Amino acid sequence: MVTLNCVFLCHNSKTVCNMADLSIIVSEIELKLRKLLDEKQRLAVENKRLAEENATLEKENLALRQSATELQDKINKSTIVNALDNEGEIEEGRKLIKELVREIDQCVSILNSKE
Repeated sequence: MVTLNCVFLCHNSKTVCNMADLSIIVSEIELKLRKLLDEKQRLAVENKRLAEENATLEKENLALRQSATELQDKINKSTIVNALDNEGEIEEGRKLIKELVREIDQCVSILNSKE
């Protein structure tokens, strides 16, 4: 069996490399390239998943904002209604006070007439 023993000058290290060394270097480069391609694929899948999750969360966020706006409107309406109810109660209170003042005036008039 004849073995080819070629000698090359390695560019970076400026040392002499034989074919076996070059084969190992190429194998290592191929391994690193496969790892990089696998990592790229994994990151692409994760990126797609995150984009889908982001879209879902954006929809949920929009729905929650709309719900919050609707609830705030309900609170505002309820506050207005309560204020109007309170005004009615205030008016009733004023009427009651006027009636009591009239009764007091009548009592004072009666007391004054007896003197």
